[in-house]
Amino acid sequence: MRPLLITVFAALVFYSWSCKTSDSNGTHHNSRFIERLQPAPVNGGFEMEGYWVWGMSVIKGDSLYHGYASRWPKSVPFAPNWMTHSEIVHATSRTPEGPYEFQEVVFERRGSEYWDGMTTHNPTIHKIGDTYLLYYIGMTYDFVPPDSALTQEQIVEARSSQRIGLATASSPWGPWQRKDKPILKPRPGEWDALFTNNPAPVVRKDSSVLLIYKSTRDMQGLLKLGAAEANHFEGPYTQIGNEPILEWDNPEDTDRRSSKHVEDPYVWWSGNRYELIAKDMTGQITGQRGAGLHAWSENGTEWNVEEHPLAYTRNVVWANGDTLEMAAFERPQLLIQDGVPTHLFAATGINSEGDYWKFEKTWNVSIPLAH
Repeated sequence: MRPLLITVFAALVFYSWSCKTSDSNGTHHNSRFIERLQPAPVNGGFEMEGYWVWGMSVIKGDSLYHGYASRWPKSVPFAPNWMTHSEIVHATSRTPEGPYEFQEVVFERRGSEYWDGMTTHNPTIHKIGDTYLLYYIGMTYDFVPPDSALTQEQIVEARSSQRIGLATASSPWGPWQRKDKPILKPRPGEWDALFTNNPAPVVRKDSSVLLIYKSTRDMQGLLKLGAAEANHFEGPYTQIGNEPILEWDNPEDTDRRSSKHVEDPYVWWSGNRYELIAKDMTGQITGQRGAGLHAWSENGTEWNVEEHPLAYTRNVVWANGDTLEMAAFERPQLLIQDGVPTHLFAATGINSEGDYWKFEKTWNVSIPLAH
């Protein structure tokens, strides 16, 4: 009897240990994403005096951490003028937490004749072999960027021109070779007819790519996510199927203020499955507007929302002990080192007026992850 008890006890210990250990690239099988969030350094991340700063993506290169973010001058409204004034910039830090220091503008305006000639936004940085891959969205329009809020006609022209692009370089410092055409276009008459934006690629070891993206049918439509693929990161990229991923049940839900829909996906391969975090637009899925949704997939096209879907909230715990509900917490991006997510980066902001877009300042926060 005694050896049997010892055997059972040993089995239970091993089972408990195996449930808590990581797979080959460090993903914890029993750890909800939100439980991995650590306190955020108060003076970490990236901000710039005189600019709205948004959506930084970070990678380790040479002896530095390289962040690529969007910025536009605070002399114009935060929204909707990001569509006309945003540019992608490069910042560096010796630590992943930061603070990051501005280094250069990555893409200068190159003229309205180019698909991305007037605005670049929402970068996400990746690497395969010796090649750095900078995915982003570009826009073009024929009017002069105004110093005041955009008219509805200008919003329609700029928003409907959004397309996903790719630039490549052999160094995080560039020079970046961007393409004269977008890598993924909308499809007239389909659910993704208006634009393609918010690229979320998984670059596989064989250089093929799974690309999750955002689109909608028209200016009033709910935001939805789709999947595309390429046999090589250079393309061509083609949509997978004719339906979006992560659809919710009730087709009658069409109100963008109260229906279930998501944006700002980030996707990674965790060793045995794809995982995704994204922004819950209305809070109908996670319980808080602007909080994070966590989902997973075995093949990248059929997605399952986690039983406890909350990946993060707008309530940030800071290293000084404060917990603050931020006005926004968007564009989640992960720093992945040796296959393991080690830091969450997100665009955040504060305001005092209660209006979601009337920020006093914005910046990118860096949150360490337990692993």
